[in-house]
Amino acid sequence: MLLLCLITIILLLISILVMAKNNKKKNYPPGPRGFPIIGSLLSINSKEPHISLTKLSEKYGAIYSLRMGSVYTVVLSDPKLVRQALAKDAFSGRAPLYLTHGIMNGYGIICAEGEIWKEQRKFVSITLKNLGMIKYGPKRDIMEIKIRELTNEAIQKLKDKSIINVKNGIDPIEILHNCIGNIMNNLVFGKVYNENDEIWKWLRELQEEGVKHIGVAGALNFLPFLKYIPYYKNLMKSLIDGKLKTHKYYPDIFGAGTDTTLTTIRWFLLYMAILPNQQEKIYQEIKTIVGNKQEITLEDSCSLILLQASICEIQRLKTVVPVGIPHGAIVDDKIGDYDIPKGAMIIPLQWAIHMNPNYWENPNEFIPERFISPDGFLIKPCAFIPFQTGKRMCVGDELAKMIMIIFISTIIKEFKISIPSDDEPIDLNGDCGITLVPKNYKLTFIARQ
Repeated sequence: MLLLCLITIILLLISILVMAKNNKKKNYPPGPRGFPIIGSLLSINSKEPHISLTKLSEKYGAIYSLRMGSVYTVVLSDPKLVRQALAKDAFSGRAPLYLTHGIMNGYGIICAEGEIWKEQRKFVSITLKNLGMIKYGPKRDIMEIKIRELTNEAIQKLKDKSIINVKNGIDPIEILHNCIGNIMNNLVFGKVYNENDEIWKWLRELQEEGVKHIGVAGALNFLPFLKYIPYYKNLMKSLIDGKLKTHKYYPDIFGAGTDTTLTTIRWFLLYMAILPNQQEKIYQEIKTIVGNKQEITLEDSCSLILLQASICEIQRLKTVVPVGIPHGAIVDDKIGDYDIPKGAMIIPLQWAIHMNPNYWENPNEFIPERFISPDGFLIKPCAFIPFQTGKRMCVGDELAKMIMIIFISTIIKEFKISIPSDDEPIDLNGDCGITLVPKNYKLTFIARQ
Protein backbone atom coordinates (compact mmCIF):
# COMPACT_ATOMS: atom_id res chain seq x y z
CA MET A 1 0.00 0.00 0.00
CA LEU A 2 2.81 2.42 0.89
CA LEU A 3 4.55 1.64 -2.39
CA LEU A 4 1.39 2.35 -4.38
CA CYS A 5 0.85 5.62 -2.50
CA LEU A 6 4.45 6.62 -3.23
CA ILE A 7 4.06 5.83 -6.93
CA THR A 8 0.80 7.81 -7.09
CA ILE A 9 2.44 10.82 -5.41
CA ILE A 10 5.39 10.69 -7.82
CA LEU A 11 3.07 10.52 -10.83
CA LEU A 12 1.06 13.47 -9.49
CA LEU A 13 4.23 15.51 -9.03
CA ILE A 14 5.32 14.70 -12.57
CA SER A 15 1.93 15.76 -13.96
CA ILE A 16 2.10 19.02 -12.00
CA LEU A 17 5.58 19.74 -13.36
CA VAL A 18 4.43 19.00 -16.90
CA MET A 19 1.43 21.29 -16.45
CA ALA A 20 3.66 24.03 -15.04
CA LYS A 21 5.91 23.72 -18.11
CA ASN A 22 2.92 23.87 -20.45
CA ASN A 23 1.54 26.90 -18.60
CA LYS A 24 4.43 28.92 -20.00
CA LYS A 25 3.22 28.19 -23.52
CA LYS A 26 -0.54 28.11 -23.01
CA ASN A 27 -3.05 30.72 -21.90
CA TYR A 28 -4.90 28.86 -19.16
CA PRO A 29 -7.67 30.46 -17.05
CA PRO A 30 -6.53 32.19 -13.83
CA GLY A 31 -7.06 30.57 -10.46
CA PRO A 32 -5.55 29.58 -7.10
CA ARG A 33 -2.15 27.86 -7.13
CA GLY A 34 -3.05 25.22 -4.57
CA PHE A 35 -0.74 22.76 -2.85
CA PRO A 36 1.26 19.83 -4.23
CA ILE A 37 -0.74 16.60 -4.55
CA ILE A 38 -4.03 17.91 -3.12
CA GLY A 39 -4.24 21.09 -5.19
CA SER A 40 -7.03 23.35 -3.93
CA LEU A 41 -9.14 20.65 -2.26
CA LEU A 42 -8.70 22.30 1.14
CA SER A 43 -10.45 25.40 -0.27
CA ILE A 44 -13.58 23.39 -1.07
CA ASN A 45 -16.12 22.71 1.66
CA SER A 46 -17.27 19.14 0.96
CA LYS A 47 -20.67 19.89 2.52
CA GLU A 48 -21.20 23.06 0.46
CA PRO A 49 -18.98 22.74 -2.64
CA HIS A 50 -21.25 25.05 -4.65
CA ILE A 51 -20.74 27.85 -2.14
CA SER A 52 -16.95 27.42 -2.07
CA LEU A 53 -16.68 27.36 -5.86
CA THR A 54 -18.96 30.40 -6.16
CA LYS A 55 -16.74 32.40 -3.79
CA LEU A 56 -13.71 31.53 -5.93
CA SER A 57 -15.58 32.74 -9.03
CA GLU A 58 -16.16 36.08 -7.30
CA LYS A 59 -12.39 36.36 -6.85
CA TYR A 60 -11.06 34.94 -10.13
CA GLY A 61 -13.86 35.63 -12.58
CA ALA A 62 -16.48 33.88 -14.71
CA ILE A 63 -13.92 31.32 -15.89
CA TYR A 64 -11.13 30.11 -13.64
CA SER A 65 -9.10 26.98 -13.11
CA LEU A 66 -7.83 25.03 -10.13
CA ARG A 67 -6.36 21.65 -9.47
CA MET A 68 -8.56 19.31 -7.45
CA GLY A 69 -6.13 16.61 -6.48
CA SER A 70 -5.04 14.95 -9.70
CA VAL A 71 -7.76 16.58 -11.81
CA TYR A 72 -7.21 19.89 -13.62
CA THR A 73 -10.55 21.70 -13.34
CA VAL A 74 -12.11 24.64 -15.18
CA VAL A 75 -15.11 26.32 -13.54
CA LEU A 76 -17.64 28.34 -15.57
CA SER A 77 -20.08 30.69 -13.86
CA ASP A 78 -21.29 32.72 -16.84
CA PRO A 79 -24.31 31.43 -18.82
CA LYS A 80 -22.90 32.49 -22.18
CA LEU A 81 -19.62 30.69 -21.53
CA VAL A 82 -21.51 27.59 -20.31
CA ARG A 83 -23.69 27.52 -23.41
CA GLN A 84 -20.68 28.09 -25.67
CA ALA A 85 -18.59 25.36 -24.02
CA LEU A 86 -21.25 22.66 -23.63
CA ALA A 87 -22.34 23.05 -27.25
CA LYS A 88 -18.92 21.81 -28.42
CA ASP A 89 -18.05 18.20 -29.15
CA ALA A 90 -14.67 18.92 -27.54
CA PHE A 91 -16.33 19.17 -24.12
CA SER A 92 -18.91 16.38 -24.49
CA GLY A 93 -16.87 13.88 -22.47
CA ARG A 94 -17.11 13.13 -18.78
CA ALA A 95 -14.68 14.32 -16.16
CA PRO A 96 -11.94 11.79 -15.29
CA LEU A 97 -13.28 11.18 -11.80
CA TYR A 98 -12.28 8.03 -9.98
CA LEU A 99 -15.82 7.19 -8.89
CA THR A 100 -17.25 7.77 -12.36
CA HIS A 101 -14.72 5.54 -14.03
CA GLY A 102 -13.94 3.28 -11.07
CA ILE A 103 -17.53 2.36 -10.27
CA MET A 104 -19.45 2.85 -13.50
CA ASN A 105 -16.53 1.97 -15.81
CA GLY A 106 -17.63 4.69 -18.22
CA TYR A 107 -21.09 3.14 -18.80
CA GLY A 108 -24.59 4.46 -18.18
CA ILE A 109 -26.43 7.43 -19.69
CA ILE A 110 -24.71 9.86 -17.29
CA CYS A 111 -21.20 8.42 -17.15
CA ALA A 112 -20.66 7.24 -20.74
CA GLU A 113 -18.81 9.24 -23.37
CA GLY A 114 -17.81 8.96 -27.02
CA GLU A 115 -19.67 6.56 -29.32
CA ILE A 116 -21.16 4.56 -26.41
CA TRP A 117 -22.73 7.73 -25.00
CA LYS A 118 -24.07 8.86 -28.41
CA GLU A 119 -25.64 5.45 -29.01
CA GLN A 120 -27.21 5.23 -25.54
CA ARG A 121 -28.47 8.82 -25.56
CA LYS A 122 -30.09 8.30 -28.96
CA PHE A 123 -31.73 5.10 -27.72
CA VAL A 124 -33.05 6.77 -24.53
CA SER A 125 -34.32 9.82 -26.45
CA ILE A 126 -36.18 7.74 -29.03
CA THR A 127 -37.61 5.42 -26.36
CA LEU A 128 -38.89 8.28 -24.20
CA LYS A 129 -40.55 9.89 -27.22
CA ASN A 130 -42.20 6.59 -28.15
CA LEU A 131 -43.47 6.35 -24.58
CA GLY A 132 -45.03 9.81 -24.76
CA MET A 133 -42.37 12.42 -23.91
CA ILE A 134 -43.52 14.66 -26.75
CA LYS A 135 -45.33 18.00 -26.96
CA TYR A 136 -48.56 16.73 -28.53
CA GLY A 137 -50.27 13.50 -29.58
CA PRO A 138 -52.01 10.37 -28.26
CA LYS A 139 -48.80 8.91 -26.82
CA ARG A 140 -48.44 12.00 -24.61
CA ASP A 141 -52.05 11.54 -23.48
CA ILE A 142 -51.31 7.96 -22.42
CA MET A 143 -48.23 9.06 -20.48
CA GLU A 144 -50.28 11.80 -18.82
CA ILE A 145 -52.85 9.25 -17.67
CA LYS A 146 -50.11 7.11 -16.09
CA ILE A 147 -48.66 10.14 -14.29
CA ARG A 148 -52.09 11.22 -13.07
CA GLU A 149 -52.93 7.74 -11.74
CA LEU A 150 -49.88 7.81 -9.48
CA THR A 151 -50.53 11.45 -8.57
CA ASN A 152 -54.01 10.47 -7.37
CA GLU A 153 -52.49 7.63 -5.38
CA ALA A 154 -50.13 10.11 -3.70
CA ILE A 155 -53.06 12.45 -2.91
CA GLN A 156 -55.03 9.65 -1.25
CA LYS A 157 -52.02 8.51 0.78
CA LEU A 158 -51.37 12.10 1.92
CA LYS A 159 -55.01 12.39 3.00
CA ASP A 160 -54.96 9.10 4.89
CA LYS A 161 -51.68 9.82 6.64
CA SER A 162 -52.61 13.44 7.45
CA ILE A 163 -55.82 12.42 9.20
CA ILE A 164 -53.76 10.38 11.65
CA ASN A 165 -51.15 13.12 12.14
CA VAL A 166 -53.18 16.34 11.98
CA LYS A 167 -51.27 18.11 14.74
CA ASN A 168 -47.68 16.96 14.21
CA GLY A 169 -47.70 16.89 10.43
CA ILE A 170 -46.05 14.33 8.15
CA ASP A 171 -42.90 14.03 6.06
CA PRO A 172 -44.19 13.45 2.50
CA ILE A 173 -40.91 12.04 1.14
CA GLU A 174 -41.85 8.35 1.33
CA ILE A 175 -45.19 8.89 -0.40
CA LEU A 176 -43.65 11.08 -3.09
CA HIS A 177 -40.66 8.79 -3.62
CA ASN A 178 -42.93 5.77 -3.96
CA CYS A 179 -45.30 7.38 -6.47
CA ILE A 180 -42.76 9.30 -8.55
CA GLY A 181 -40.46 6.27 -8.56
CA ASN A 182 -43.35 4.12 -9.75
CA ILE A 183 -43.84 6.42 -12.73
CA MET A 184 -40.32 5.51 -13.80
CA ASN A 185 -40.95 1.84 -12.95
CA ASN A 186 -44.04 1.89 -15.13
CA LEU A 187 -42.15 3.48 -18.03
CA VAL A 188 -38.99 1.39 -17.78
CA PHE A 189 -40.42 -1.97 -16.66
CA GLY A 190 -44.12 -1.72 -17.45
CA LYS A 191 -45.03 -2.39 -13.81
CA VAL A 192 -45.46 -0.60 -10.49
CA TYR A 193 -44.42 -1.83 -7.06
CA ASN A 194 -46.55 -2.00 -3.95
CA GLU A 195 -45.30 0.57 -1.45
CA ASN A 196 -44.37 -2.15 1.04
CA ASP A 197 -42.68 -4.46 -1.46
CA GLU A 198 -39.35 -5.41 0.14
CA ILE A 199 -37.29 -5.06 -3.05
CA TRP A 200 -38.86 -1.68 -3.83
CA LYS A 201 -38.28 -0.38 -0.27
CA TRP A 202 -34.65 -1.55 -0.47
CA LEU A 203 -34.13 0.12 -3.86
CA ARG A 204 -35.49 3.46 -2.57
CA GLU A 205 -33.27 3.35 0.50
CA LEU A 206 -30.22 2.40 -1.54
CA GLN A 207 -30.82 5.20 -4.00
CA GLU A 208 -31.06 7.81 -1.24
CA GLU A 209 -27.92 6.55 0.48
CA GLY A 210 -25.95 6.24 -2.76
CA VAL A 211 -26.56 9.86 -3.72
CA LYS A 212 -25.34 11.02 -0.29
CA HIS A 213 -22.26 8.77 -0.24
CA ILE A 214 -20.98 9.82 -3.64
CA GLY A 215 -21.10 13.43 -2.50
CA VAL A 216 -19.35 12.65 0.79
CA ALA A 217 -16.69 10.63 -1.06
CA GLY A 218 -15.62 13.65 -3.09
CA ALA A 219 -11.98 13.43 -2.04
CA LEU A 220 -11.79 9.88 -3.39
CA ASN A 221 -12.65 11.22 -6.84
CA PHE A 222 -9.48 13.31 -6.90
CA LEU A 223 -7.08 11.33 -4.71
CA PRO A 224 -7.55 7.68 -5.74
CA PHE A 225 -4.87 6.40 -3.36
CA LEU A 226 -7.30 7.14 -0.49
CA LYS A 227 -9.10 3.91 -1.40
CA TYR A 228 -6.49 2.08 0.68
CA ILE A 229 -7.53 3.91 3.85
CA PRO A 230 -10.13 1.80 5.74
CA TYR A 231 -12.89 4.46 5.75
CA TYR A 232 -12.74 5.05 2.00
CA LYS A 233 -12.12 1.36 1.28
CA ASN A 234 -15.36 0.47 3.06
CA LEU A 235 -17.18 3.31 1.34
CA MET A 236 -15.95 2.18 -2.07
CA LYS A 237 -17.06 -1.39 -1.35
CA SER A 238 -20.48 -0.13 -0.29
CA LEU A 239 -20.91 1.86 -3.50
CA ILE A 240 -19.74 -0.96 -5.77
CA ASP A 241 -21.92 -3.53 -3.98
CA GLY A 242 -24.86 -1.15 -4.25
CA LYS A 243 -24.30 -0.71 -7.98
CA LEU A 244 -24.09 -4.45 -8.61
CA LYS A 245 -27.22 -5.18 -6.58
CA THR A 246 -29.37 -2.35 -7.95
CA HIS A 247 -28.45 -3.02 -11.58
CA LYS A 248 -30.13 -6.37 -11.23
CA TYR A 249 -33.40 -4.45 -10.92
CA TYR A 250 -33.08 -1.06 -12.64
CA PRO A 251 -30.74 0.88 -15.02
CA ASP A 252 -29.16 4.28 -14.47
CA ILE A 253 -32.04 6.15 -16.05
CA PHE A 254 -34.25 5.26 -13.04
CA GLY A 255 -32.09 7.13 -10.54
CA ALA A 256 -31.47 10.07 -12.86
CA GLY A 257 -35.18 10.47 -13.56
CA THR A 258 -36.42 10.05 -10.00
CA ASP A 259 -33.99 11.90 -7.73
CA THR A 260 -33.97 15.34 -9.37
CA THR A 261 -37.74 15.50 -9.91
CA LEU A 262 -38.49 14.30 -6.38
CA THR A 263 -36.07 16.84 -4.90
CA THR A 264 -37.61 19.76 -6.82
CA ILE A 265 -41.10 18.84 -5.65
CA ARG A 266 -39.92 18.53 -2.04
CA TRP A 267 -38.36 22.02 -2.18
CA PHE A 268 -41.51 23.41 -3.77
CA LEU A 269 -43.84 22.08 -1.08
CA LEU A 270 -41.54 23.38 1.66
CA TYR A 271 -41.52 26.89 0.18
CA MET A 272 -45.29 26.86 -0.21
CA ALA A 273 -45.59 26.05 3.49
CA ILE A 274 -43.33 28.90 4.60
CA LEU A 275 -44.86 31.35 2.07
CA PRO A 276 -48.63 30.94 2.55
CA ASN A 277 -49.48 34.08 0.55
CA GLN A 278 -47.68 32.70 -2.50
CA GLN A 279 -49.44 29.38 -2.00
CA GLU A 280 -52.82 31.12 -1.92
CA LYS A 281 -52.08 33.04 -5.13
CA ILE A 282 -51.23 29.80 -6.93
CA TYR A 283 -54.34 28.10 -5.54
CA GLN A 284 -56.55 30.96 -6.75
CA GLU A 285 -54.98 30.72 -10.22
CA ILE A 286 -55.70 26.98 -10.29
CA LYS A 287 -59.26 27.58 -9.10
CA THR A 288 -59.81 30.21 -11.79
CA ILE A 289 -58.38 28.16 -14.66
CA VAL A 290 -59.55 24.68 -13.67
CA GLY A 291 -62.82 25.53 -11.96
CA ASN A 292 -64.71 22.53 -10.65
CA LYS A 293 -62.98 19.97 -12.85
CA GLN A 294 -61.96 16.86 -10.97
CA GLU A 295 -58.46 16.65 -12.47
CA ILE A 296 -55.88 19.09 -13.79
CA THR A 297 -54.59 18.26 -17.26
CA LEU A 298 -51.37 19.20 -19.02
CA GLU A 299 -53.53 21.29 -21.33
CA ASP A 300 -54.78 23.25 -18.30
CA SER A 301 -51.20 23.76 -17.11
CA CYS A 302 -50.36 25.87 -20.17
CA SER A 303 -52.60 28.57 -18.66
CA LEU A 304 -51.21 28.21 -15.12
CA ILE A 305 -48.51 30.83 -15.66
CA LEU A 306 -47.90 31.69 -11.98
CA LEU A 307 -47.59 28.00 -11.10
CA GLN A 308 -45.10 27.39 -13.91
CA ALA A 309 -43.14 30.51 -12.94
CA SER A 310 -43.06 29.34 -9.31
CA ILE A 311 -41.64 25.97 -10.33
CA CYS A 312 -38.97 27.78 -12.37
CA GLU A 313 -38.16 29.97 -9.39
CA ILE A 314 -37.66 26.92 -7.15
CA GLN A 315 -35.40 25.39 -9.80
CA ARG A 316 -33.37 28.61 -9.75
CA LEU A 317 -33.39 29.32 -6.02
CA LYS A 318 -32.65 25.72 -5.00
CA THR A 319 -30.66 24.44 -7.96
CA VAL A 320 -31.03 20.68 -7.66
CA VAL A 321 -27.57 19.94 -9.14
CA PRO A 322 -25.70 23.04 -7.90
CA VAL A 323 -22.30 22.26 -9.45
CA GLY A 324 -23.89 20.83 -12.58
CA ILE A 325 -22.88 17.47 -13.99
CA PRO A 326 -19.15 17.96 -14.79
CA HIS A 327 -18.03 17.51 -18.38
CA GLY A 328 -14.64 16.43 -19.66
CA ALA A 329 -12.46 17.82 -22.45
CA ILE A 330 -11.79 15.02 -24.96
CA VAL A 331 -9.36 17.18 -27.00
CA ASP A 332 -7.44 20.43 -26.54
CA ASP A 333 -9.71 23.40 -27.24
CA LYS A 334 -10.65 26.91 -26.13
CA ILE A 335 -13.34 28.54 -24.03
CA GLY A 336 -13.38 32.24 -24.77
CA ASP A 337 -9.76 33.32 -25.03
CA TYR A 338 -8.44 30.57 -22.77
CA ASP A 339 -6.80 27.28 -23.67
CA ILE A 340 -8.39 24.15 -22.17
CA PRO A 341 -6.27 20.97 -22.18
CA LYS A 342 -7.52 17.51 -23.01
CA GLY A 343 -8.53 15.66 -19.83
CA ALA A 344 -9.72 18.78 -17.99
CA MET A 345 -12.89 18.64 -15.93
CA ILE A 346 -15.40 21.35 -16.91
CA ILE A 347 -17.80 22.44 -14.16
CA PRO A 348 -20.87 24.42 -15.29
CA LEU A 349 -21.47 26.07 -11.91
CA GLN A 350 -25.25 26.39 -12.06
CA TRP A 351 -25.56 27.65 -8.49
CA ALA A 352 -23.36 30.69 -9.19
CA ILE A 353 -25.31 31.48 -12.36
CA HIS A 354 -28.71 31.12 -10.71
CA MET A 355 -27.68 33.26 -7.73
CA ASN A 356 -25.79 35.99 -9.61
CA PRO A 357 -27.26 39.44 -8.80
CA ASN A 358 -26.15 40.66 -12.24
CA TYR A 359 -28.80 38.38 -13.74
CA TRP A 360 -31.33 38.13 -10.93
CA GLU A 361 -32.46 41.02 -8.74
CA ASN A 362 -32.52 39.98 -5.07
CA PRO A 363 -31.46 36.42 -5.97
CA ASN A 364 -31.99 35.04 -2.45
CA GLU A 365 -35.70 35.89 -2.51
CA PHE A 366 -38.55 33.79 -3.93
CA ILE A 367 -39.92 35.98 -6.75
CA PRO A 368 -41.72 33.91 -9.41
CA GLU A 369 -42.78 37.07 -11.24
CA ARG A 370 -39.24 37.31 -12.66
CA PHE A 371 -40.31 34.51 -15.03
CA ILE A 372 -43.44 36.32 -16.20
CA SER A 373 -43.36 38.93 -18.98
CA PRO A 374 -45.27 42.25 -18.67
CA ASP A 375 -47.97 40.85 -20.96
CA GLY A 376 -48.42 37.76 -18.78
CA PHE A 377 -46.46 35.07 -20.62
CA LEU A 378 -43.92 32.65 -19.17
CA ILE A 379 -40.33 33.63 -19.98
CA LYS A 380 -37.06 31.80 -19.36
CA PRO A 381 -34.00 34.10 -19.28
CA CYS A 382 -30.65 33.08 -20.73
CA ALA A 383 -29.23 32.64 -17.22
CA PHE A 384 -31.81 29.94 -16.37
CA ILE A 385 -30.34 26.48 -17.02
CA PRO A 386 -31.97 23.98 -14.58
CA PHE A 387 -31.56 21.06 -16.98
CA GLN A 388 -28.09 22.20 -18.05
CA THR A 389 -27.58 22.89 -21.76
CA GLY A 390 -25.73 21.74 -24.84
CA LYS A 391 -25.11 18.26 -26.20
CA ARG A 392 -25.51 16.54 -22.80
CA MET A 393 -28.55 18.48 -21.65
CA CYS A 394 -30.93 16.38 -19.52
CA VAL A 395 -32.56 13.94 -21.95
CA GLY A 396 -35.68 13.64 -19.78
CA ASP A 397 -36.40 17.34 -19.21
CA GLU A 398 -39.86 17.23 -20.81
CA LEU A 399 -40.88 14.20 -18.74
CA ALA A 400 -39.66 15.92 -15.55
CA LYS A 401 -41.76 19.00 -16.39
CA MET A 402 -44.84 16.84 -16.97
CA ILE A 403 -44.44 15.05 -13.64
CA MET A 404 -43.76 18.24 -11.67
CA ILE A 405 -46.65 20.23 -13.11
CA ILE A 406 -49.23 17.48 -12.52
CA PHE A 407 -48.01 16.50 -9.03
CA ILE A 408 -47.58 20.06 -7.76
CA SER A 409 -50.77 21.54 -9.21
CA THR A 410 -52.86 18.64 -7.90
CA ILE A 411 -51.36 18.82 -4.40
CA ILE A 412 -51.94 22.59 -4.18
CA LYS A 413 -55.51 22.11 -5.49
CA GLU A 414 -56.29 19.44 -2.90
CA PHE A 415 -54.44 20.70 0.20
CA LYS A 416 -53.60 23.77 2.19
CA ILE A 417 -50.00 23.19 3.26
CA SER A 418 -48.42 24.64 6.38
CA ILE A 419 -45.69 24.16 8.98
CA PRO A 420 -46.76 22.40 12.22
CA SER A 421 -47.12 25.06 14.90
CA ASP A 422 -44.76 23.36 17.36
CA ASP A 423 -42.14 22.38 14.79
CA GLU A 424 -38.51 23.49 14.92
CA PRO A 425 -37.23 26.33 12.70
CA ILE A 426 -36.89 25.30 9.06
CA ASP A 427 -33.36 24.88 7.67
CA LEU A 428 -33.36 26.03 4.04
CA ASN A 429 -29.70 25.27 3.36
CA GLY A 430 -30.25 21.61 2.59
CA ASP A 431 -27.71 18.80 2.23
CA CYS A 432 -25.45 18.65 -0.80
CA GLY A 433 -24.37 15.33 -2.29
CA ILE A 434 -24.83 14.98 -6.03
CA THR A 435 -28.08 16.88 -5.55
CA LEU A 436 -29.05 19.63 -3.12
CA VAL A 437 -31.86 18.10 -1.06
CA PRO A 438 -33.88 19.68 1.75
CA LYS A 439 -33.32 18.35 5.22
CA ASN A 440 -36.15 16.14 6.45
CA TYR A 441 -39.19 18.18 7.39
CA LYS A 442 -42.81 17.73 8.39
CA LEU A 443 -45.80 19.57 6.89
CA THR A 444 -49.51 19.60 7.64
CA PHE A 445 -51.75 18.81 4.66
CA ILE A 446 -55.26 20.08 5.31
CA ALA A 447 -57.78 18.93 2.67
CA ARG A 448 -59.53 21.83 0.98
CA GLN A 449 -63.31 21.76 0.74
